[in-house]
Amino acid sequence: MSGGADNANRIQPYPGNPAYWQYKGEPVLLLGGSVEDNLFQIPDLEAHLDLLRSVGGNYVRCTMSSRDPGNVWPFARDPGSGLYDLRLFDGEFWRRLAAFLELTSRRDVIVQIEIWATFDYYRDCWAANPFNPKNNSNYTAAESGLPEVVATHPTKTENNFFRSIPAENNQQVVLGCQRAFVDRILSHSLQYGNVLYCMDNETSVTPAWGSYWSEYVKAAAGRAGLGVETTEMWDPWDLSHEMHGHTFDHPETYSFVDVSQNNHNPGQAHWDNALAQRRRVAASGRVRPMNNVKIYGADAGRFGGDRDGQERFWRNIFVGCASARFHRPPSGLGLSPTAQAHIRSARMLAEAMDVFSCGPRGELLSDRADNEAYCLANPGRQYAVFFPDGGEVGLDVSAVGAGGTVSLRWLDILASRWLEPSQAIPAGARLELKAPAKGFWAALAEPA
Repeated sequence: MSGGADNANRIQPYPGNPAYWQYKGEPVLLLGGSVEDNLFQIPDLEAHLDLLRSVGGNYVRCTMSSRDPGNVWPFARDPGSGLYDLRLFDGEFWRRLAAFLELTSRRDVIVQIEIWATFDYYRDCWAANPFNPKNNSNYTAAESGLPEVVATHPTKTENNFFRSIPAENNQQVVLGCQRAFVDRILSHSLQYGNVLYCMDNETSVTPAWGSYWSEYVKAAAGRAGLGVETTEMWDPWDLSHEMHGHTFDHPETYSFVDVSQNNHNPGQAHWDNALAQRRRVAASGRVRPMNNVKIYGADAGRFGGDRDGQERFWRNIFVGCASARFHRPPSGLGLSPTAQAHIRSARMLAEAMDVFSCGPRGELLSDRADNEAYCLANPGRQYAVFFPDGGEVGLDVSAVGAGGTVSLRWLDILASRWLEPSQAIPAGARLELKAPAKGFWAALAEPA
């Protein structure tokens, strides 16, 4: 590992607009979808990453999870006792992680690691987890204060595993093993500049836990002369919940915000919540990227249908979020053909306009019904309008100037194709936009 000049090429907020990311010195919009969350554990990883890249994707999630069939745990078993030894690491688990990081780095795919895969530490998963005192030779239940059985949902927070830190139960025997696990992750991940760090998945524990590990990761990177970006992911679906304030309101601890839980919300409420939190981040005194590492919504799941997932993907882009990734099936569209079409079209739009100089400008739309259309614009230069299901609205293009003309192009999102641009249209004060048909459309208007 080396620091110094290499930091310039690492993923970091874009200085020109820190609501977005920069990678290798250039601003980048993160778009993705994948078949799994712990992608490093799947057998056909390279082909899956190639498919993602072929449709313009560049963003994946990486929970450090081992709870699915075919997964391996990070620790090795003592051959004598058959118990895990938390001082010994399983070669296959770490080989998979190392290969994943190398393959994503080669393809310029940004990885968002979640260090503590919350659901691995509760119920049936906890029964098999090496950190469970009944499964390892390093500590007993009495020595560690950890339960052997946790029958409740993670929102009940009944596993002291998440209270090991000095500010809480100070379970040093457990904390030492946790640090060793995180150190091993970092020994691999800090070698690469394409990695973002999230402390947990949908956590409900106290803010001291996430803060401890954020500072731990940043300190380890600092000792190597490297800069890293960290966040936390809270469980509440309502982004105004006080728990989310520990990331929104604390830029000194977390350098970006993950708003994935907002993707449980439908329609106009989904947009309104995201916009309110975008303003809240700005009010914190430090504009930061807002990421969506998982966008819920699939007919096979429980959190909205296919249409919800597709709409949420685009609303996140148009509200000025830095990333949009479809959640894995069955709760999301993954990297299905439908998801591929949306990722491809979003990349086409991002290549046709400078999204990094734009922001959500809903006030430029008129005669609009709830959830009918959304605007992302740099007034006078570029205007994009997203229609979830056709529609007709007015767009204020007065900033183009008197006597100016506007070129208008329509993007057929599911077909991933641009229609022929219109002839130059007099700008005036209002441009009438009528989607060519029902379905998903985006319009791009700019001075001719």
